[in-house]
Amino acid sequence: MATEAPSWADQWGDGGMGAMEEDNNNNTKEESGRNKKANAKAGLDKAKATAKVGAEKIKSGASAGIKWVKNQCHRKGSSK
Repeated sequence: MATEAPSWADQWGDGGMGAMEEDNNNNTKEESGRNKKANAKAGLDKAKATAKVGAEKIKSGASAGIKWVKNQCHRKGSSK
């Protein structure tokens, strides 16, 4: 064979074709921490907003259900 395929170690080992370079990582630990905190806060804000909307839907649905039951009871009682 004229050319051999690279071995597994050549492809995936240190410095191979698929190895990730650590030199390109510009984030320091402090910057990473800030990013994590910002992402966590954004996620928490989204969760709070979703929970609020869900609670409002449950409240309005329960209110409508109670009104429907009251109307059903009044209809049955008034027809006697």
